Amino acid sequence: MTELLFIGGGKMATAIAGGIVKAGVFSAGKIKAFDVNAQSAKNFSEATGIECLTNSVENLIQESKIVLVAVKPQTITQALQPYKELLKSKLILSIAAGVTLETLFNLTGSERIVRIMPNTPALFGYGAAGFAPSSKTSLEDVAIAEKILSATGLAIKLKEADLDAVTALSGSGPAYVFEFIQSLADGGVAEGLSRETALQLAAQTVLGSAIMVLESGEHPDVLKDKVTSPAGTTSRALEILAERGFSGTVMQAVRAAAHRSRELGKN
Repeated sequence: MTELLFIGGGKMATAIAGGIVKAGVFSAGKIKAFDVNAQSAKNFSEATGIECLTNSVENLIQESKIVLVAVKPQTITQALQPYKELLKSKLILSIAAGVTLETLFNLTGSERIVRIMPNTPALFGYGAAGFAPSSKTSLEDVAIAEKILSATGLAIKLKEADLDAVTALSGSGPAYVFEFIQSLADGGVAEGLSRETALQLAAQTVLGSAIMVLESGEHPDVLKDKVTSPAGTTSRALEILAERGFSGTVMQAVRAAAHRSRELGKN
């Protein structure tokens, strides 16, 4: 019996599968994958050591305890609905963006469903995922889902209504951070640093600052004050960010992304 089947073998599925094997949640031999694209299947297998097939998905589903759905939202109906009779007895985990628990139930017939919003840093073991189980998913099933997700980073259980906010904050958040890193580096280049040096310093600064927030237990405002000397360089820089509406702009960006996520979910 296969413990876990991935339907879809793209980058995020590969990251999660690799994390599971590395963390020892399941061995590679207890996991299978399916992808209609031969190249994606090959890439998945090479990266994870897990067999990824391009046919016989019916047999794979039948032999699996848990099915993790990692296909694009626009293809999820054709990927799942033909196998509804086989899926209805399985624990279903889904990382398909915007696809609701209700839709997943309609496609699979399973009442044991966990909807997941991961993010791309999971590719390197530093993911941040929010997940929402259906009302009839058991505590044991929820624990399994959390264990699987924790293999690639942070996993937080939430209500489904909160997943649009998760999408906007941590799902889309890496793009905002990349923009910030680029801007930091551009400032350094403007002041005479080489592009390579500026980018290394900017990225390491963001990484180190994030670790301080997570490990110190102190509020970002407290940590910010520890860096800021009266009338010093940091103080002058923070004045400019405040004048240009930095904090408000970031908040508005997150809220706009959440609004768009709700729109896409309705569609």
